[in-house]
Amino acid sequence: QVQLVESGGGLAQAGGSLRVSCDASGRTSSIYNLGWFRQAPGKEREFVGKITWSGLSTDYAEAVKGRFTISRDNAKTTVYLQMNSLKPEDTAVYSCAAGTLTTPKGSYDYWGQGTQVTVSS
Repeated sequence: QVQLVESGGGLAQAGGSLRVSCDASGRTSSIYNLGWFRQAPGKEREFVGKITWSGLSTDYAEAVKGRFTISRDNAKTTVYLQMNSLKPEDTAVYSCAAGTLTTPKGSYDYWGQGTQVTVSS
């Protein structure tokens, strides 16, 4: 079992920056991938990016590529999503999700509750 808790959401202006965190606990040694997702009201959840737990590989959605950066802090068992050059369309609830080595590719077993990010124009 893995528990994920997001934090750091808030209000930012367009063009600004914000960093959200995903703190993992429980069976963190079983985590292989950690992904970030977002969901705006009335819209379906979309993939933002992911990182291997080792921090050796990252992947980003085209909508955020070049603006968002995912990093892993091994000492804190924490993954960060650094969001720069924010746009109003980035407004959403941001959630992190974890998958293990046995999790089918493209799916995640554990989810956090999400943190709200609001970008004003």
